[in-house]
Amino acid sequence: MQGPLIESLARQGVSRRTFSKYCATLASMMALSPVAGQAMASALAAAPAATRRPSVIWLPFQECTGCTESITRSHSPTIEGMIFDMVSLDYQETLMAAAGFQAEEALHTAMKENQGKYLLIVDGSVPLALEGAYSCIAGRTNLELLKEASRGAAAIVAMGSCAAFGGLPHANPNPTGAVAVSDIIKDRPIVNVPGCPPIPVVMTGVLAHFITFGSLPELDALGRPKAFYGETIHDRCYRRPFYDQGKFAKTFDDEGARNGWCLFELGCKGPVTYNSCATTKWNAGTSWPVESGHGCLGCSEPDFWDAGGFYRALSVPAGPLQMVGAAAAVGVATGAAVSFLNRAKKRAAKAGHETTTLADLEK
Repeated sequence: MQGPLIESLARQGVSRRTFSKYCATLASMMALSPVAGQAMASALAAAPAATRRPSVIWLPFQECTGCTESITRSHSPTIEGMIFDMVSLDYQETLMAAAGFQAEEALHTAMKENQGKYLLIVDGSVPLALEGAYSCIAGRTNLELLKEASRGAAAIVAMGSCAAFGGLPHANPNPTGAVAVSDIIKDRPIVNVPGCPPIPVVMTGVLAHFITFGSLPELDALGRPKAFYGETIHDRCYRRPFYDQGKFAKTFDDEGARNGWCLFELGCKGPVTYNSCATTKWNAGTSWPVESGHGCLGCSEPDFWDAGGFYRALSVPAGPLQMVGAAAAVGVATGAAVSFLNRAKKRAAKAGHETTTLADLEK
C-alpha cells in the first residue's frame, strides 16, 4: 500500500500501520465487514498523484460554525489532515485562505469542473422568510445558492441538526422561516448527520464511506446513517442499570448524581435520542455529556429545542423494580392458572380413557 496519501501522512508522522488501523476501526464503527476496512485503506491510499481528488464543496448557511469546529477536532492522527489529503476541499468559508471574489470564483470553478461528481456539504438551516433575505453570501440568498449547487452534486450531506432538521433557527417562533435542506431539495441523495454539533468521527466516517464506495451509507427513516444512529443513547448508556433499578438523581449535585445514578428525572432525553455518543464519545473518545454529569438534550432529533424542556423528564416512570415485581406476580398467577388448567385437562383425559376402557371391556 503506497501512494501520495501515504507519503503525505508519513511526512506528518503517521505510519501505514496507523492508517490501516484507522480504516479498520472506522469500518467497524460503521458496522461494515473487515474487508471493507481494507477496501477503504486501499482506495484512499492507492490513487496516483495525477488523479483528481474528489471535490467537496461546503456551504455554510444559518449556522454557528459549531459543525466546522467539531470536524477540526477529529481523533489523532488528525482526521482533518487525512480528509484534506483525500479530497479537494474546494470551498469552505471558515477554513479556506481565499476570501471575497477569489473564494466565489473557486466555488463556481469547482462546480463547473466537477459537474455531477462533487459532494455537497451544507451546515445551517435555510431561511425562506422575506424571500431568503435573512441569510445571504456574496449578495445571494442561501436558498438560491443551495438550488444552484445541488444541481451538479452527486450527493448532499446535511451536516448538523440545523441542516438536517432546521435546528435552533427552526425553533418556535421561527421568525426567519428556517427549514432543513431536505425540505427544499428532492432530486438528490441526501444523508442527514444531525447533532449540535455532530460527533467528529461520525462526520468523517460518512465522508470516508462516500469517498471509498461512491455511495451513501445505509440510512434510517430520518435519513441518518444507521451505523451511528441505529440505537438510542439509553440503549448503551452506562447509567442504564440504575434506571432499571429505579435509582434516579434528584439534583445535579446530590448523592445519587455523585454515585452515577440515572439522570432521567432531570430531563435526560437518552431514551428517545438516536446517536452514538455513549460509544463513540467526544474529544478523542474521552467523554460525553452524560458521563460528564449532564443529561442528554436530544440534539440529534427533530425539534429537540421545543421538545418539552431540557430539564423536564419525559414522563414519571413507575419504579422499574416495582414493575418487575408486578410482572413477576402476574407471571406466578398466570403460571399457577395454567398449571391448574393443565392438571384439570390431564384428569379429564385420564377419566375419559378409563371410562372408554371399561365400556370396551363390557362389550
